[in-house]
Amino acid sequence: MQADQKNKASNAATRDTVRLNPDDNVVIALRNLQAGEQPFDLSIPLTEAIARGHKIAAAPIPSGENVIRYGQIIGQAKADIALGEHVHVHNLGMGAHQQDYAHASANVPLPEINEARTFQGFHRSDGKVGTRNYIGILTTVNCSGSVARFIAEAAQKTGILEEFPNVDGVVPIVHGTGCGMSGKDEGYATLFRTLAGYAQHPNFAGILLIGLGCEVMQVADLVGGRPIRQDGVLRYMTIQNEGGTRRTIERGLEELRGIAELANQATRSPAPLSAITVGMQCGGSDGYSGITANPALGYASDLLVRHGGTTILSETSEVYGAEHLLTRRAETPEVGQKLIDRIHWWEDYTARNGGEMDNNPSPGNKRGGLTTILEKSLGAVAKGGTAPMRDVYKFGEMIDKKGFVFMDSPGFDPCSVTGQVASGANLIVFTTGRGSVSGYQPTPCIKLATNSEMYARMADDMDLNCGDIVTDGISIESKGEELFEILIRVASGEKTKSEDLGFGGVEFVPWQIGAVM
Repeated sequence: MQADQKNKASNAATRDTVRLNPDDNVVIALRNLQAGEQPFDLSIPLTEAIARGHKIAAAPIPSGENVIRYGQIIGQAKADIALGEHVHVHNLGMGAHQQDYAHASANVPLPEINEARTFQGFHRSDGKVGTRNYIGILTTVNCSGSVARFIAEAAQKTGILEEFPNVDGVVPIVHGTGCGMSGKDEGYATLFRTLAGYAQHPNFAGILLIGLGCEVMQVADLVGGRPIRQDGVLRYMTIQNEGGTRRTIERGLEELRGIAELANQATRSPAPLSAITVGMQCGGSDGYSGITANPALGYASDLLVRHGGTTILSETSEVYGAEHLLTRRAETPEVGQKLIDRIHWWEDYTARNGGEMDNNPSPGNKRGGLTTILEKSLGAVAKGGTAPMRDVYKFGEMIDKKGFVFMDSPGFDPCSVTGQVASGANLIVFTTGRGSVSGYQPTPCIKLATNSEMYARMADDMDLNCGDIVTDGISIESKGEELFEILIRVASGEKTKSEDLGFGGVEFVPWQIGAVM
């Protein structure tokens, strides 16, 4: 699917529609088409206007028949669809979802690249390498969130960090949970992994951990029994034991100074690309996502894996319908089955909460041309390139293998990225067609625009335009290579647009599973 998709997308600059696979019975509009126009791939004029990114029937499709895009089923016709008719929510439905998983049947290793490329990173005592050098103020519970922000604001006002030029800043990690929950269920375990993952993250030179004192997620449970950080740069306190807000702020500033003195000793030095872990995300997707930015990211993912690095695909609810493409690439049948086990968990999870998997495409996705979750997922998995899938991890579980891996998460972007960062991602790459804006301290986020129109409108938020794959005939390979070089520069300290804008203050969103009590 991907090779043919690359060729089609690269030739698209001279056309007004594109057929992504010879087996497709729809074509994709590459510009806004008016009624009466006759697109390149059709033998009749259009009877209605079709927006760019949307689907047009390339042949008559009887009611109940499969609609094919990327050479894969994206749903079934809900009514007879005529040649040249707009194919979207009014006449395309989800239909039955059954796949042949063929575990580990196409796990062809990529050739390694022996070129010793490096980036400039911060080496930590546990062998990991940071792309940034922040101090984190981590909270166990919502009730300590405001105090964590007060401490960060006080540090800014007093100018403490001006004495420590190697420290990138203080990042308060606050959230809306940590209490009113069970202390022994899946939701508790997920939050515990998330907080522990942030406490150990290589982009943090040190951590100040703050709790209230009476919450379910106890500070003692997080720090007791084992060292969270091998370097020992962890300080912790509870507001109740310190004697309230003001005293906690005063003590917090004292601890921050001590942490900053240690953090300031870190300097950038050469590190192998194998120390880079990229979390791959898409949000505000459109009909171009699976044609431009996602496959370009997939090519860059393969390049990084070939250099020994790690890439993480996530958003389980947004690979639904394309999971059979991933199970074929699983390193072993057991790895493939781990993904399917999570898919089945999600089917049960949505059902018991009164939802369904096809609820996922948002109104913005649909305005951009996407109709069913099957169609959205087929474009989304292109971010993962072609490398074998080495393992499947739980949300926030520490990634312990190099190469291409999968981490279970919702499709809600801030939540999914939170899990990837907790799992060790020291870079995030985020593709968007509608124009998502966000950032994820302590991990820099590189934004990719899927189309040139949105890029021109929101250039202050986007780091790379992939729409020129369609508008200018740029190849997916060359765009992927361009992104690969951006990865190295950002890992070495070049700021992204979201960093310049100051994003990251509200994007820590742990996955809340289970009853709120």
